[in-house]
Amino acid sequence: MKCPFCGEQNRDHVLETRTLNDGASIKRRRECEGCSRRFTTMEDIEELQLFVVKSDSRREPFDRHKIVRGMQLACTGRKNISSETLDNTAQDIERMLFNRLEKEVDAREIGELVMERLKSIDHVAYVRFASVYRQFEDATQFKEIVDLLRKINTRQT
Repeated sequence: MKCPFCGEQNRDHVLETRTLNDGASIKRRRECEGCSRRFTTMEDIEELQLFVVKSDSRREPFDRHKIVRGMQLACTGRKNISSETLDNTAQDIERMLFNRLEKEVDAREIGELVMERLKSIDHVAYVRFASVYRQFEDATQFKEIVDLLRKINTRQT
């Protein structure tokens, strides 16, 4: 650590350490061995910035709230789907993406993850989300996805 007063490099010692923000930050009181002056330093966790690559190659910062909003729209009018379930699902998807330690993720991949999760939460919400996400243009596409869900249901029973 460089002393802000005399410029001495790596000649200080820690007098006191405190954790802040539920352990996300550390505040240290230090004393320079060169000039004997005291100063405070802060350590924070550096968060990885994740960018979403859109279909037109634009990049924008990842926003978990967009996932939640999309799932809420798909679940509109559906009973027994709590906002807590949707928030937890979005957090799981976000955690999975950040754990990959990549700086960019394709928007299509996020859409596929959301669809996969909605499939296990509510089939109607899944079909609604898929119809918008995959831009269904006719009823045959709806029929194909409903047939797929029927096959899944018959395997599970």
